[in-house]
Amino acid sequence: MEVGIHLTRNQRKVINQTSFEGSVAATLAKEDVGACIEKVGLIPVVRLASAEDSLFVAEALAEVGISVVEISMLERGSLDVISHLVRHAPGIIVGAGSIFNVDEASRCLDAGAKFLTSDIFVASVVELAAREEIPVIPAAFTPTEVLTAWNAGADFVKVAPCDAVGGHNYIRSLKTALPHIRMVAAGGVDQLTAVNFIKAGATSLSVGKELIPDESIWLRQTRRIQELGRRFLAAIDTGRKQTAPS
Repeated sequence: MEVGIHLTRNQRKVINQTSFEGSVAATLAKEDVGACIEKVGLIPVVRLASAEDSLFVAEALAEVGISVVEISMLERGSLDVISHLVRHAPGIIVGAGSIFNVDEASRCLDAGAKFLTSDIFVASVVELAAREEIPVIPAAFTPTEVLTAWNAGADFVKVAPCDAVGGHNYIRSLKTALPHIRMVAAGGVDQLTAVNFIKAGATSLSVGKELIPDESIWLRQTRRIQELGRRFLAAIDTGRKQTAPS
């Protein structure tokens, strides 16, 4: 008697692999990816159409302990960027961001994305991620939206834009009402505010040009990107230490 077995994309890739080369991040389970996002506390958002530029940024950040990167789907060629990073940066967890529909999400997973994020809440994308056992981070704004996204199966909820409603104080208010929800702060997060967002209860921070300035990419300023990365990590560590139970 035949028994139907559903295999996720990740499981099929593992089964079909002929070599373990390049498979470090590709074979991580959903729980491991989520744990890494939480531990690092920082999701760099890369908006680049060039695979070479994206690899430069990802490798620079990985050297200082930031092994997570989100590739925005708002740029043309983003799928190629994801595929390139998955093949050439095996120790980096590559996610796809700005996902607005399930077809786009599915293509990103086929390209090798290990987590999905969005700037809105799309129920079908959350459902797809659940079926494929991939972490998903939809965005929400109001307390009702945050709770709706979480109850739908989100692994984290991105609160955006925080800078429109009081910054870290808004995160603190949300966490007071919804303490069980893992929140990613986005909007208004920089070197000066990062520690306050963490102290307010953010699990992780979504950061773009404040971490990866355009000119640092053009000029291949590895040390500049890494120094900014260290500063953000230090702010996250400080925030966590100051809020840890005594």
